[in-house]
Amino acid sequence: MPDELTIREAARAAGTTPETVRYYERLGILPPARRAANNYRRYARSDVRRLVFLRKGRELGFSLDDLQTLLAVSDDPNRDCAEVDRLTAAHLEAVEQKIAGLQRLADELRHLSQQCRGGRIRECRIVEALSPSADGQGRS
Repeated sequence: MPDELTIREAARAAGTTPETVRYYERLGILPPARRAANNYRRYARSDVRRLVFLRKGRELGFSLDDLQTLLAVSDDPNRDCAEVDRLTAAHLEAVEQKIAGLQRLADELRHLSQQCRGGRIRECRIVEALSPSADGQGRS
């Protein structure tokens, strides 16, 4: 890999898009690129490593704020990793809560689906369960 890359080359090397690179630069998560004589952005290998870090972090569902914190912490290799552990544990807890919520949703949809007996819409138990009752509340 050359010492400096165009935005397209940097994005490709990091597995992302030039639009994402520009977005991270605007947010300040990625330092401003050096500009060549033709005013084109030029990125260093360290920028590509940062982009890969961001892409992998986003794939794991970390927020951009969390990733900014993780990047700041990772810039000092001798620093205690307690902040990384705390952020990861908090993110894991949030993911597990979402999974539990999705499981409850799946159970409810499974229950509704089992109510279906075929036939006409006027007899459909799923539509009936979703429709408001006389008091304006959904039926259960």
